[in-house]
Amino acid sequence: MPRFNPFNLQAQISRMFVEGQSFFATTRVQDWLREHNEDPNDYDITFHQEPAPPGSGLVLMVRVELRRKDGQPVADWLQQELDQFS
Repeated sequence: MPRFNPFNLQAQISRMFVEGQSFFATTRVQDWLREHNEDPNDYDITFHQEPAPPGSGLVLMVRVELRRKDGQPVADWLQQELDQFS
């Protein structure tokens, strides 16, 4: 089983939701997109709450879904980076 990394984006977003700071989650994802040289205005950002994996230390996990506004698919490498939990 991979080790839990508390510093990846998905863990940060999940903590925001648990701590009642979900208002800032969209801004954090937009900052993350800028760090990866993507324009956040090109994407719709949606959050999905799910049970956290065992051993993560979290109550719930929030999955981030990106959809391009122009209908094109999200780049595979970008989605893989986003989905990385460990």
